[in-house]
Amino acid sequence: MANIEITVDSKSIKSSGEKLFHGSKSADSGLSSDSYKMDYPEMGLCVIINNKNFHSSTGMSFRSGSDVDAAQLRDVFTSLKYEVREKKDLAREEIIKLMYNVSKEDHSQRSSFVCVILSHGEEEVIFGTDEHFELKELTRFFKGDKCRSLTGKPKLFIIQACRGTELDCGVETDSGTDDDTTCQKIPVEADFLYAYSTAPGYYSWRNKRDGSWFIQSLCAVLKQYAHKLEIMQILTKVNRKVSIEFESCSSDADINAKKQVPCIMSMLTKELYFYP
Repeated sequence: MANIEITVDSKSIKSSGEKLFHGSKSADSGLSSDSYKMDYPEMGLCVIINNKNFHSSTGMSFRSGSDVDAAQLRDVFTSLKYEVREKKDLAREEIIKLMYNVSKEDHSQRSSFVCVILSHGEEEVIFGTDEHFELKELTRFFKGDKCRSLTGKPKLFIIQACRGTELDCGVETDSGTDDDTTCQKIPVEADFLYAYSTAPGYYSWRNKRDGSWFIQSLCAVLKQYAHKLEIMQILTKVNRKVSIEFESCSSDADINAKKQVPCIMSMLTKELYFYP
């Protein structure tokens, strides 16, 4: 059978003057800036969902060290001028309801939105205290016209959870508004960033005393570079820190000397800096 190529016509869309994007404007070019506008009256809302205790029906263990992660995140995002709300031990429906309610708030005076989930997980799903859900069940509330006051603004989802049961053995080596726009629409998937603690299919490590490798590293890098670097540079440094500085240590040979690397999935359309 011959290969069939599907083609579609495209068109150039000129600006009608309608202001859709929330970004800064370049004084010399008149075109929208390459970075998000971050000088609204408020930086934004940071919601932390900290699940430690799980119903016996899930078979999930107590997540020791999760409070350490939550405390570090609260300190870091508070220092970045976010309004931080921490919610503990939420069931699946409570998490979905929380995100729905947040999406219905007026974010017009906020520069961005951050959601952090600390929980158990498996491939493609995250656990409430009772049962699992897919991340898209939460993010859908912030897409399209469902949350107009965040349209064109960065929406970050940070996930500390396992994504499977594979273990990374590692490998030996020799030696991260309001400006005019030229289009009428933006994709509903645009302006989201997902930062996962581990690669798809893999286990995510957490220390009972110090918290998870990923959140420890994320908070340390944010403290050092949040006012200096762009978000992808920051997250690349986090990837490197987790990859280089951490390795499991156990008397159980099956889980000893294992590694981990976080995973970044970005649909951001501009550079994101945590300062105006």
